[in-house]
Amino acid sequence: MTLDPKQLAPTFGGKRLMVCVGGGIAAYKTATIVSRLAQAGAEVTVLMSEAATRFVTPLTFQALSARPVYTSMWTHIESNDPQHIALADHADAVVVAPCTMDLMARLAHGMANDVITLALSAIDRTKTPVLLAPAMNDGMWRQPATQRNAQTLTEDGFELVGPGEGWQACRHIGAGRMSEPEAIVDALARAMSAATPT
Repeated sequence: MTLDPKQLAPTFGGKRLMVCVGGGIAAYKTATIVSRLAQAGAEVTVLMSEAATRFVTPLTFQALSARPVYTSMWTHIESNDPQHIALADHADAVVVAPCTMDLMARLAHGMANDVITLALSAIDRTKTPVLLAPAMNDGMWRQPATQRNAQTLTEDGFELVGPGEGWQACRHIGAGRMSEPEAIVDALARAMSAATPT
């Protein structure tokens, strides 16, 4: 799928999307995803782990989405209701990119100890698609624990997009590279289409 906002608009215009940014260098790619979805007319709400803010600033995503960015599970920005419930109820679909080894592990084990995992703990995945875009070193991706977590997450109703293969920031070449923004947006469009009642 192209990232041309005009071509994305019929699919994403008016949709409420949650984009969760994990703490990896691939977070710079997520800025492109947020920008294009916002330009297509989607209401994009960004959640960032504390580690993610070390790679890309919340201000970057605030500027791209024209919306507040959530970095803490303790700060209420737009609702007096429990923040994680309000965020979960407000999302038509969710993308987690990059989804790091640590974030995959915490999601697979049902942890809810930061703004991302807490919000995702309240999502009904039978109604709201949640896509995970894994991103990590090839050795980390091959770890038996990561492969078990990937299988558990799939069985629990998450959809994995990638990872792809190629050059990594650690100077390795192999599996673990986050899928490109076009592939993630395409997967999101397909997931949302499948979730829309006919």
